[in-house]
Amino acid sequence: MIRFNAKVPFEEGLHARPATQLVNLIKNVASDVQLVKDGKSVNPKSILGVLTVGAGHGDEIEVVVEGEDEVKVADSLKEFFQA
Repeated sequence: MIRFNAKVPFEEGLHARPATQLVNLIKNVASDVQLVKDGKSVNPKSILGVLTVGAGHGDEIEVVVEGEDEVKVADSLKEFFQA
C-alpha cells in the first residue's frame, strides 16, 4: 500500500476537466485507489466520486493506492497532481 498527500494544483479544483482527466488516467488500472479529504474517502475511478470529494484549489488530499501495479499508479498520480 502506498499513501501520499497531494495539493490540488488546478485553479478550478477537482471539477470538470481535471476530474475527467483523473478518471481517464486510472480507470483501467488494477490497483484500488482512494482519495481521502476531511475523513471522506471516494473512488476516483468514478467521476461522481471525484466531484463529490469537494477538493478545491490548494486543498490537500490523501491518495491511497493498493494493488499489483501500485508503484506505477502512484507515480502517475504524483505526476498528475504536480500539474
